Amino acid sequence: MRESRPSRNRSLRRLLSVALPALAISVAGLAAAPTAGAQPGAAAPHVSRATQNAKALTAPDRQTFHSTGKAGQKVPTAHLCATAKPGHASCFAQRRTDIKQRLASALAAAAPSGLSPANLHSAYALPSTGGSGMTVAVVDAYNNPNAEADLATYRSTFGLSACTKANGCFKQVSQTGSTTSLPANDAGWAGEEALDIDMVSAVCPNCSITLVEANSANDTDLGIAENEAVSLGAKFVSNSWGGGEASSQTTEDTQYFKHPGVAITVSAGDEAYGAEYPATSQYVTAVGGTALTTAANSRGWSESVWHTSATEGTGSGCSAYDPKPTWQTDTGCAKRMESDVSAVADPATGVAVYDTFGGSGWAVYGGTSASAPIIAGVYALAGTPGATDYPAKYPYSHTANLNDVTTGNNGSCSTSYFCTARAGYDGPTGWGTPNGTAAFTAGTGGGGTCTPAQLLGNAGFESGNTVWTASSGAITNDTGEAAHGGSYKAWLDGYGSSHTDTVSQSVTIPAGCHASFSFYLHVDTAETGTTAFDKLTVTANTTTLATYSNVNAATGYALKTFDLSAFAGQTVTLKFSGVEDTSLQTSFVVDDTSVATS
Repeated sequence: MRESRPSRNRSLRRLLSVALPALAISVAGLAAAPTAGAQPGAAAPHVSRATQNAKALTAPDRQTFHSTGKAGQKVPTAHLCATAKPGHASCFAQRRTDIKQRLASALAAAAPSGLSPANLHSAYALPSTGGSGMTVAVVDAYNNPNAEADLATYRSTFGLSACTKANGCFKQVSQTGSTTSLPANDAGWAGEEALDIDMVSAVCPNCSITLVEANSANDTDLGIAENEAVSLGAKFVSNSWGGGEASSQTTEDTQYFKHPGVAITVSAGDEAYGAEYPATSQYVTAVGGTALTTAANSRGWSESVWHTSATEGTGSGCSAYDPKPTWQTDTGCAKRMESDVSAVADPATGVAVYDTFGGSGWAVYGGTSASAPIIAGVYALAGTPGATDYPAKYPYSHTANLNDVTTGNNGSCSTSYFCTARAGYDGPTGWGTPNGTAAFTAGTGGGGTCTPAQLLGNAGFESGNTVWTASSGAITNDTGEAAHGGSYKAWLDGYGSSHTDTVSQSVTIPAGCHASFSFYLHVDTAETGTTAFDKLTVTANTTTLATYSNVNAATGYALKTFDLSAFAGQTVTLKFSGVEDTSLQTSFVVDDTSVATS
């Protein structure tokens, strides 16, 4: 039987980490502080962009949520853009004014307030991998001269890889595609742009970002910028702006938003109940807003309709002009109904953003300006849309893959679901918020002709050392550690001496399928403190899904879930690798695994 052995001579590495804590490897395995002259947030040369981002999103010390308020709480905000006059659009970004803005240098080691990338991934069950090779375009008005530098600070603070013009990840252009002749600077829209590119980074850090800046906030310039974003190759375009409806909007639909094969997301608006354009365009995904808070439930989060006052909350409503798309089936509105899906927007439960041109550093932002780029990023994680599709229809075929928001309203209306949440579809939140990426892909029932199945053999290890490739003794019914179910489990390490255990299995994920990899993990240890001495790494081929350590020790098992949809059509080797150092045991116990397709 394995046992915890008394501590003997400390290893040289451990002595160094005590004497020189600044040199210690972080628990999350994040990149060390950049050397002089290095780009902020740049990964070490041997760490891939995808690996660095996966570690940043799954690191245990990144999961803390620095709450800033309660759902629907009236908090003071600054609306960054003026109310739109006819023929123009307003941005919907709101910045909290009760939370002091601080430059990164002043924030020091403290974490920014507001939802972080890891929080958003947790709340919406998003994969820590995916998005490589995808480009999300953000269309806004005017120029933010600090966009690239502020983005670097946002990403490096949260451990994400650098996204710069030099490395090809970030591009900033005018509505004609110029990289040198940009529009006039504008402090309000600069804050909007900072919010948008930060949210795309948070949700899809492996994605490239193209910021397309219109010459002005009039409908024509923004429409030209929309077309430019598509002409530059973006398959995902986020728009956090809008205004009142007008009879001319169906013409603008055809001119600027009719782009099959491109997922275009548009904010539903921030003035509570009432339809907004271009959210009511038949060719876009209208994105409503929620309040997102932590909760003691299996998801760990709960959501309700964002509604602060009679004039502040998510938009929704029945269009007066745009025809109803064939895929929209609610019966109370004969024309286009807004919204389709939703994500966090309540400033009281807002997101962390870094902006030094329109603002003074770290701040908490809200508005449906946050929800639109979040959903654009989710579309990018889900993969390239069908060439002739209008991806707004995708969630309507995958309603079971969304978090249904059933509480709250954004005002009063004669047809209840236009303004009040209910089970199933409603105006303020559409079909709900992301629960993974399955709702944002083509097909029905999870994608194409996929047959739901559980792909792993001997998933609960009850057949002993069969199907899996494992180190000697790793798959065991030893009673020194309890199984989650049955009597067998995979028990990696736990010897209190230098040791490595591995357990792996290869599966083929059918093309057209979504796949979810899950397992139960229990960690116990004789190690103390906050230094990761013993580690368990979970990989899918060469992609690191997560890293756990002695710091994660806890009683009982915890369910871990990862989206493997990016591996559809491929054979993927899933591997658990446990590495233990010279003294003090850590046991990583894995049980009841699954790769479920849908």
